[in-house]
Amino acid sequence: MKDNPFRYGALALDESFTNRERELAELRRDILNGQDVVLFGRRRFGKSSLILRVSTALVERKVLVAYCDLMTTPTKERFAEKLAKTIHEDVASVLFRARERALSVFQGLRVTPRVTIDPNDGSLGFGFDVGNRPADIDATVERLLALPGELAADRKRKVALVFDEFQEITSIDRNYPRLMRAVFQTQPEVAHVYLGSKRRLMQRIFNDANEPFWRSAKQFELGPIDPAEFAAFIAARFASTDRAVEDEAVEAILERTHGHPYATQQFAYFVWEEAVGSHAATLHHVERALEALLASEHNHFARIWDDATPTERLLLAALPREPGHVFSSDYRRRHGLPPATNVQRGISSLVRQELAAKDAESRYEIVEPFLADWIRRLDV
Repeated sequence: MKDNPFRYGALALDESFTNRERELAELRRDILNGQDVVLFGRRRFGKSSLILRVSTALVERKVLVAYCDLMTTPTKERFAEKLAKTIHEDVASVLFRARERALSVFQGLRVTPRVTIDPNDGSLGFGFDVGNRPADIDATVERLLALPGELAADRKRKVALVFDEFQEITSIDRNYPRLMRAVFQTQPEVAHVYLGSKRRLMQRIFNDANEPFWRSAKQFELGPIDPAEFAAFIAARFASTDRAVEDEAVEAILERTHGHPYATQQFAYFVWEEAVGSHAATLHHVERALEALLASEHNHFARIWDDATPTERLLLAALPREPGHVFSSDYRRRHGLPPATNVQRGISSLVRQELAAKDAESRYEIVEPFLADWIRRLDV
């Protein structure tokens, strides 16, 4: 039997990657031009998948792409370790074949890293012991940030320095944005790309006039995928497993997901599973798939509900029934909501958690995929 052709949860690579041709082309051009870019988008909209896809194309064009995920760097020392490793693997080792020459780029660091060898694959690791003076670690980080630009200029190569979950930089050290900006503004040969899943924090870093990164990068908004393009993708993925999917079934999937990349792949995965043994997926399979999907997400949604304040629960119950202007007296009366000041605190919290957001008409709605369906089944 054929394997399920849809993937969710992990990065969407190869055949699992869905369209985004316009975004791919634009981002590729920006990086080749040396343009700094900040990539905005809601959680699970495929930012990391997109940049990895672009990175593959750039490497084929001889661009050096160094990738650092700040979600895994909670301290200055771990940040320095990740920087050293990605500079060694993605920049120095590409430029210099000899291991000794590649390692020599780290000579002169204020703090000398411990270099270890992984016995399984022979890759190098870099360690900076806790206990060094903070000023020495800061100087080491500053020097590491400068290295990609120096190496690129020396060998006349283009470099892209990618920071995933960039909003975490302020948790590492509140002064690091200023330090990084001071280094980066002298690196015209390096395209700096910033990704982040916490939209409000990212917008503050790049849109607040008091922040060092204010207006320092082109802002690239990643939205949902056009339903027509997603429909073709779903049909093609079904066909790759010698199974059809009825147009009505595809429409029903996209009517619920609105082109949300993660949610659409997830829903299509469950529909394909429900249609095992059938020649084609139908509306009946879509309905059964939704029930199975909600059952799989029950613990996640139950935790959201349990952690919500009373006002947040009232809003979570109201919005699936009627997206609307939650501060108006009519809306609050219809749904038994408290005074507007309490609603303001509640809806602000839901927006921060990216459970709710405003639509094109400034009405609030649930945006966490399938949460509204789960809440409707609570009968609250």
